[in-house]
Amino acid sequence: MTSLAWWFSVALFSISMTGTPGPNNVMLTASGALYGYRRTLPHIFGIMAGCFVLFMAVALGLGVLFERFPVVQQALKVIGAIYLLYLAWKIATAPPPDLAAREGARPLTAWQAAVFQFVNPKAWVMGIALIAGFMPHQGSLIVNATVLSLFMEFVGFFCISCWAGFGMAIGRLLKTPRAWRVFNGVMGLATAACVGFILS
Repeated sequence: MTSLAWWFSVALFSISMTGTPGPNNVMLTASGALYGYRRTLPHIFGIMAGCFVLFMAVALGLGVLFERFPVVQQALKVIGAIYLLYLAWKIATAPPPDLAAREGARPLTAWQAAVFQFVNPKAWVMGIALIAGFMPHQGSLIVNATVLSLFMEFVGFFCISCWAGFGMAIGRLLKTPRAWRVFNGVMGLATAACVGFILS
């Protein structure tokens, strides 16, 4: 596990998985624009916590459940698609930041973001590919899985933070309520489009 090539490979995998578009990153962009980076941090940490638990569960054998019972995977896909459509609607209909503040709108909580990972097929793909492709065969299973998952999370933090920061930068360019409505509508549609990835 101390091989430089191994660390480099895991880092590249992490960047490719967490830095590319997907449900989490689309929602982080919208949240960054509406609420700013600081208020989006619980969402970011929720994603990381949920993925860490998911990766550990896969390492301990939960991934085998999908192989033996495909219906479980299909059920997760349907649940994930429905929940993602709900989030897409919330994003698309979110009011501009000043009005949102008056109406008490809140970004996704850490708990909501963490739970979402268990119905997010991209998180499952990441977890299964991470464990299957990079888990060392020697040493303690728990230690290896923990180190591997934490390193993935460490690299991923910077990648998903960039999406929230990108949203925050866009938010500073939106000066009118109409511009915000258009932006929220586009982000809502982008989130809804991720359903295609889930159901594929």
